[in-house]
Amino acid sequence: MPANTTVPEVPYTLTRVGTLMRPEPGEPLEVEGVLNPAAAWGPDERLYIFPRLVAEGNVSRVGKGEIIIEDGVPDRVERQGVVLAPDRGWEHGTDHGGVEDPRMTWIPELQSYVMTYVAFGPLGPHPALAVSTDLVEWKRLGPVQFGYADELDTDLNLFPNKDVVWFPEAVPGPDGVPCFALLHRPMWELDFLREGEQAPLPAGTVDDRAAIWISYVRAEDAKADISALCRPFGHQFVAGSQYDWESLKIGGGPPPIRIPEGWLLLHHGVSGSIDGDGFQPENQKNVNYAAGAMILDADHPERVVARTVEPMMRPETAEETTGQVSNVVFPTAIVEIEKVLYVLYGMADSQIGVARLDRVDQTSGRETAG
Repeated sequence: MPANTTVPEVPYTLTRVGTLMRPEPGEPLEVEGVLNPAAAWGPDERLYIFPRLVAEGNVSRVGKGEIIIEDGVPDRVERQGVVLAPDRGWEHGTDHGGVEDPRMTWIPELQSYVMTYVAFGPLGPHPALAVSTDLVEWKRLGPVQFGYADELDTDLNLFPNKDVVWFPEAVPGPDGVPCFALLHRPMWELDFLREGEQAPLPAGTVDDRAAIWISYVRAEDAKADISALCRPFGHQFVAGSQYDWESLKIGGGPPPIRIPEGWLLLHHGVSGSIDGDGFQPENQKNVNYAAGAMILDADHPERVVARTVEPMMRPETAEETTGQVSNVVFPTAIVEIEKVLYVLYGMADSQIGVARLDRVDQTSGRETAG
């Protein structure tokens, strides 16, 4: 795929608010961290968080809690238990397992909350879906099965994949037909390769670093049968590593939100080095995860029209620089409270932080909420 060209800056900033959630002392399901949450307003007009809870041995579950708001700001979490546990065969790995890093999108046309999560199974991390109409009862749709594409000359299902997020409304698909679209981050890694061997890249791809791709599901198919969301097609490259702070890899953050210029996508960029198996926290001792953003074209969401040259937020606080994986800022959810946008993010794979997302008036330089 062609390298990204230089594009305009993104008119948004992130400002830290504080720490929202920490592991509860004595809770065995959280001894290795609470992190990387999804979040959504429920039908009862309450705001809920769905954090990744990590037990001993790096075994993850998706929890649930209510976000308590004080003076218009997310202040703390009242826990409500677990909504997904790794109790399916395809969620059990050979060295560890789990349901990891949930993201959530309310899709009005489907009248459903769509949760994506990483099922860490026998073949490593692969994306899976669960849906709900009320944030209480959840139905697994199963692993995502990417349709084969002759033009790519590869099967995306062979490769690990993470950071899957859905757009909240239908967008034009590759043939112009309305589609629900998902962003994802395939990784060109295969466990059985010998040292020095390279996995075959999709046709036209020259960079083996993990990057953001887009795929589609026809809206009429998903409306007829929501399980169609598990069978996306039309896979296209969106964005790869471009700047020093994302030199190792990039991946999508929260689900995109609509803004005047198109779709705002927060993303993480990773620099540094990973020793051995990058899916194990102990091998990520020399990495730095920072948060940035890009704007995707409203009618052609595979096109990047603006991008942050420098991170919007780097690991700086004690909670962000020391933890299960040190030096990590990992945005995964955006919530709106009284017309102000807040970003929930993982802090060093151990805690959950809150930052305010403000728009910058590019003529005056002044920030405005939301």
